[in-house]
Amino acid sequence: MTLEQLRIFLAVSEMLHFTRAAEALYITQPAVSAAIQNLETEYGVRLFHRIGRHIEITDAGKLLQGEAQKILDHVQLTERGLKELNNLQRGELKIGASLTVGNYWLPERISQFKQLYPGIFINCQLGNAEEICEGTAVGMYDLGLVTGEIKASLQQSLEKDEVGSDRLQIVVGKSHPWYQNAEIYLDELFSTSWVMRESGSGAQQMFEQALQRWGIEPSNLDIVLNFNTSEMVKAVVESGVGAAALPESMVKKELQLGTLQAVRILNPQKQSQKELEIIQPIWKLKHHQRFHTRVTIAFENMLMEENVQVA
Repeated sequence: MTLEQLRIFLAVSEMLHFTRAAEALYITQPAVSAAIQNLETEYGVRLFHRIGRHIEITDAGKLLQGEAQKILDHVQLTERGLKELNNLQRGELKIGASLTVGNYWLPERISQFKQLYPGIFINCQLGNAEEICEGTAVGMYDLGLVTGEIKASLQQSLEKDEVGSDRLQIVVGKSHPWYQNAEIYLDELFSTSWVMRESGSGAQQMFEQALQRWGIEPSNLDIVLNFNTSEMVKAVVESGVGAAALPESMVKKELQLGTLQAVRILNPQKQSQKELEIIQPIWKLKHHQRFHTRVTIAFENMLMEENVQVA
């Protein structure tokens, strides 16, 4: 059994088609057929049922599918580890980041890391917080960077450390009645329409939790629009539709230009009319049982050291 045979088998088991697997691997269809036939002959099992022009994976095939993936994953990690032995001059880091963290907080840190280790290739993918948590749990990413809560079902798999923070700001556009005042009382939150992120967003989770701490049920607000990116929320609010809760890091430019206004929320029950704030931590996530490369550890250390200095 060779690694090449396993790669071919996994391609066929995923696509359930010999020709498409051959095209994906840039080899000939007869080479694919020969690899599968050699495996079946060597171990005396059928890996696929041939039904007319279609194929279906057998029980033996399903067993090999799971084990083959583990073998190839381990080989990939071993190759990565060997490449890193020369003082972190080579290697790869796979990061998953929630949208706001990836667009506004992370780029400066990646740039800083690349200055220290220019030979490291960084593969960064963005999604909402829920997607990044799940991707980190199943090994798609070496590290995840998100805001918001971690689903209970993933908390046993993932360990988290705070590596930064961001403040949520209630913002409105120039045509909004709150723009001139910049201060409102808590019960005035019901007097405007709201533009929100989708439920999987870390910023949305933090805003809803803050509302509940303040005694407000989020569903009782007048929510007129939901979007899956904070950029869309910002653009709509900037054009004059309702209010929104957005990370300070992403509205800094608009606040300076005056196209958005940050609104302070005051608690009328406090004699000092204390402002209610929403601070959201930025979490670094990793799977506590998976192998962590030297590159991953170096990036973690940089983030943790920076957070200590800021604190």
